[in-house]
Amino acid sequence: MNEEDIIKQKVQKWIVSLSTLILLAKFAAYGMTLSVGILTDALESIVNVAAGIISLLSLRYAARPGDKEHPFGHGKMELISASVEGILISLAGLFIIYEGVERLLQPQPLRRLDVGIYIVAAGGVANYLMGAWSERVGRRSGSMALIAGGRHLKSDTYSTIGLVAGLTLLHLTHLTWIDSALALLFGTLIIATGISILRKTTDNLLDHADEELLTHLADQINHHRRAEWIDIHNVKAIKSGSYLYLDCDLTIPWYYTVEHGHRLAHELTDMLQGQIGPRLQATVHLDPCNVFAHPKCHVCALADCPHRREPAPEEPEPVSLTALTAGQPEKRADHA
Repeated sequence: MNEEDIIKQKVQKWIVSLSTLILLAKFAAYGMTLSVGILTDALESIVNVAAGIISLLSLRYAARPGDKEHPFGHGKMELISASVEGILISLAGLFIIYEGVERLLQPQPLRRLDVGIYIVAAGGVANYLMGAWSERVGRRSGSMALIAGGRHLKSDTYSTIGLVAGLTLLHLTHLTWIDSALALLFGTLIIATGISILRKTTDNLLDHADEELLTHLADQINHHRRAEWIDIHNVKAIKSGSYLYLDCDLTIPWYYTVEHGHRLAHELTDMLQGQIGPRLQATVHLDPCNVFAHPKCHVCALADCPHRREPAPEEPEPVSLTALTAGQPEKRADHA
């Protein structure tokens, strides 16, 4: 297990421990106040703890190296963890709405609401700090589990701000229906958060193209472009945990030796790893520039090419997102 995986697991252990303390404090606040609004916050804290434990287990599993049965490693487990978290959040939101409706129909007197407000507010601040920490470490390490957990904790804080405002209004006016209205409102927001997490993790599980990542790749290629990299296309990128597996086609001058082409492929890989990180695993397929009788002199900026058929462009044509992901199906078919 490398240092990055160890750091991710330490972060998640702290989050689980602190979330458990916050959970106990919120249920104590509910016991003192009997506020269904505070119960809303307490129930979501159960989800925080459960999701945190699942994330911790998934991080441990995802850190295992690839093997014969899992050549791309076990990183997808992080996405499964995030999906479970999204489902739990959505179920908690539904239960909160149910409790809000029931309390609206059968109101109960509230007590010691001021103490409950202080506890909920303190828990909200703690959740935000943990969420920001988790999301920052997750982005740095490429961990979907930490990012999803961090977003959930931060969204919990945003709802807590509204909840504290509503509870304060309830404390000042003594209008008990406000308590139920808070539960209905924040139950709906919690469901929306769960659905958002599920949509993101489903896209990753289905290897949906990450447009932001591909745009970043195109920018880096354009910035570090070499004249001998005549064309880069047919790019496919798959994320598995903290690793990014990338496959692409690189067009080079047709008369280059295998050794020269191999060196150019390594230079492209080294550049991408330098810009994205050492966890990028790239496979580069080499195409000659005259492949399938379609020379690319019009886009080649290699000025000293002895076999040029057309004048060289003043500058290489920038690699766009569309060109980066495009293949050559017609040419391949003609060749076949």
